[in-house]
Amino acid sequence: MTTETVESLLAGYSPEVQSLALHARAVLQRLLPDAIEQVDMPAKLIGYGYDRTYTGLICGIALQTSYVNLMFARGIELPDPDGLLKGTGKKARHVKIRTTEDADRPAVRALVEEAARLTRAAMEKKRMG
Repeated sequence: MTTETVESLLAGYSPEVQSLALHARAVLQRLLPDAIEQVDMPAKLIGYGYDRTYTGLICGIALQTSYVNLMFARGIELPDPDGLLKGTGKKARHVKIRTTEDADRPAVRALVEEAARLTRAAMEKKRMG
């Protein structure tokens, strides 16, 4: 991850995408007050984690042309009763955020909170060897 700013990352996107990203960012900052925010310019991603490693990564906001994806590093491990998670990667999954209301859904909050719990558990397991 680079040390670029969120503002420089958002500069190349439409006002609508910028608004969605900033709203999702505010939601994540509220739900993950002790997370570290990192901007990855090449990946077009704002990441949130408990340290600067992949093990510590909780989730991220990935910018798209007309929406943002809320990415979960351990998405396949998350309970998803509402069927919000999409993707086919080995571990990661995402939720498409097309409106600010999408980011405010209780099911999204539950995914973020469980992702944070799983990340802390993974870090503790790694620490214990």
